[in-house]
Amino acid sequence: MNADGWVECRCGSRHWGRGGAAGLLLTDGDRVVLQHRAEWSHQGGTWGMPGGARHTDESAVAGALREAAEEAGVDAERVSAFATSVLVHPDWSYTTVLARTDADLHVEPTDAESLEIAWVPIPEVTDRPLLPAFADAWPQLRSMLAIDLHVVVDAANVVGSRPDGWWRDRRGATARLIERLDTLAATGIPAAFADLPGDRWWPTWLVVTEGAARGAAAAARVATVPAPGSGDDTVVEIATELTASGAHVVVVTADRGLRERCEGAGGTVVGPRTLLDLLDTLGTLG
Repeated sequence: MNADGWVECRCGSRHWGRGGAAGLLLTDGDRVVLQHRAEWSHQGGTWGMPGGARHTDESAVAGALREAAEEAGVDAERVSAFATSVLVHPDWSYTTVLARTDADLHVEPTDAESLEIAWVPIPEVTDRPLLPAFADAWPQLRSMLAIDLHVVVDAANVVGSRPDGWWRDRRGATARLIERLDTLAATGIPAAFADLPGDRWWPTWLVVTEGAARGAAAAARVATVPAPGSGDDTVVEIATELTASGAHVVVVTADRGLRERCEGAGGTVVGPRTLLDLLDTLGTLG
C-alpha cells in the first residue's frame, strides 16, 4: 500500500513518507548514481540519491530498489545490495541502501522528480550542491562504499562448539550449518557483528570444511571451500589473500592459535557463540 504523505516529527521538521523512506546509493566502484532533484520538489535543485516513501510492509531494500527503478530506470536485476545505513528521527526514519552494479548500467530520468540522473565520480560528489541530509551522511557513506566484507567460517570449530550430536554425522551437521547461514545471508548481519558502521551488511560468505565434512554442499548464498589438508591452514590462506586485496575479513572460530594467525594476517575474529546466537534470533536453529 502506498504510504505517501508528510510526517510531522517531534524533531521539529516534517518528513516525506508515513512509513519512513529509503534511497539507493548505487556504485560501480568508481562512481555513484545521483539525482538532480526537480525544482518543484522538496529542496529542489540539490543532488541526492534516488529514493522516496516506503510502501506499507515494504522492506527498505525493496523500497529503495523500487524508487530507483521509478525515478532513474535502474534495473534491479543488475543490482546487489551490500549494506544499509539508517537515519532515525523520533517519528520517522530514512534508510540508505548501498548497492553495487556493473559499470555499463544505464540510468536516466524516468519521472518528473528529476532534472538529471547521472553517474558521478566519487571524488566529485561534494562538488555539487547536495541535499543537506545527504551532505551530512556522505562522509560515512563514502567510507562504507569502500568496504568489501567477507565472513570466513571455520565449520569444524563452529559445528563442534554445540554438543548436539554432530560427531555422529559431521557432514550432515555441516550441511545444516550451511543451510542456516544461507538464511542469514539473505537477511544480512548487524553491523556490530563485523564492527562496521551502518545498520546491516550483506557479506560474501565462505565456509571452510575439512575431514568428513568436505562433501557438504554449498548453498545459493554461501560458498564452501574444502580444505585439502588442515582446515586452519586454508582459513589463514583465504584470510591472507582477501586482506591483501583490500577486503574486510571476519573469521568465525574459537581456536586460539587460528585466531592469532588470522589477526596477524589482518583479519578480525569472532567466536562461534556470536554467530550461533545470531542464527538463534532468526529462528534458524533447533
